[in-house]
Amino acid sequence: MKNYVNQVPTPGFVVEEELLLKNLEILKYVKDQSGCKILLAQKAFSMFSMYPMISAYLDGTTASGLFEARLGYEEFGGETHVFSPAYREDEIEEIMKCCNHMVFNSLSQWKKYGPRAIKAGISCGIRLNPECSTQDGHEIYDPCGAFSRLGIVEEGFRIEDYMGIENSHDGKELQRLENLSETENSQGIEGPQGIEGFHMHTLCEQNADALIQTLEALESKFGKYLYDLKWLNLGGGHHITRVDYDVKALIECIKRLKATYDIEVYLEPGEAVVLNTGFLVTTVLDKTHNGMDILLLDTSAACHMPDVLEMPYRPNIIGAGNPGEKAYTYRLGGPTCLAGDVIGDYSFDTPINPGDRLVFRDMALYTMVKTNTFNGMRLPSISIYHKDEVLEVVKEFGYEDFKTRLS
Repeated sequence: MKNYVNQVPTPGFVVEEELLLKNLEILKYVKDQSGCKILLAQKAFSMFSMYPMISAYLDGTTASGLFEARLGYEEFGGETHVFSPAYREDEIEEIMKCCNHMVFNSLSQWKKYGPRAIKAGISCGIRLNPECSTQDGHEIYDPCGAFSRLGIVEEGFRIEDYMGIENSHDGKELQRLENLSETENSQGIEGPQGIEGFHMHTLCEQNADALIQTLEALESKFGKYLYDLKWLNLGGGHHITRVDYDVKALIECIKRLKATYDIEVYLEPGEAVVLNTGFLVTTVLDKTHNGMDILLLDTSAACHMPDVLEMPYRPNIIGAGNPGEKAYTYRLGGPTCLAGDVIGDYSFDTPINPGDRLVFRDMALYTMVKTNTFNGMRLPSISIYHKDEVLEVVKEFGYEDFKTRLS
């Protein structure tokens, strides 16, 4: 284990700067070789103390709503893209002050907010659903699943509804809407012109082969319209920094899209940016027995890494093996009252006792952004382990953080 483990206030997240830089170099290589732009998906990682480092490599951020858009705009810089399944009227003006690109999920949302976004100088897009599921057992993360609320399917799509033109694939003849007022739009003008891009997001922790398969579906259904657009956003879920990821295939895929359609291509990975760069350090609080040995940790699956229960999945621990693989097997559980607050079963070479520390791997992504204070649980501290081997505790949480959320 790294020498910082006993210094971390537990439970505590630690992001290793050196590991993050390795990922960023891979992403920069993809950008340089393919000519695409890459954005940080803040829904996976919003630790903005790391933004100055990340922004030196990437082109901007993507957001799921107002708060993420503001964070990217204020702390990251570059381009700020936003997509929401449905925007709120009381937030829309502030969102438009933050973003460069705005993606709409439906024709009704486009008609309602599109004209205002265009007047604000925002490049507008529509999210598409290519109806091509490539997920394997992760239905909760499949935007192409049955009855999905995310994106417009081919059956419900007519380009005239979004651009106000016919035969849009005949060339770059789109006339952009410049001065359509809200009053004019409310009087029933159909299909305001101005869509400049398409967005799709269908992948989850997948390789380039899943992207290639999905693009075949996208191009067969909507490819004729791409010639008239400025950009295509391929969303996230690309596990680009994973050891076995086919980077060459991704680069060739992007180059083909750019050459075929004369279009800007965006990727917006979240996991790939911080994959295998973060750790969660926990302290063993107690050891009990009920049919098997049980360790009670100061870390809760329900509060501190809810994807363990939602996916579900079993996070790896440094030095641990599968149940029965090593001499001592334990079930690891959290300190909440939830009976199912169980992280998993693990084995170790030596006995584990109260006061010992364990380190979970790959805990930068979809962890800090999902923590909660159920049962009044303390939120994990947040730290950076710098290249010079200095641990910086960026944030610790206490009672006031719990209390102020509920007042």
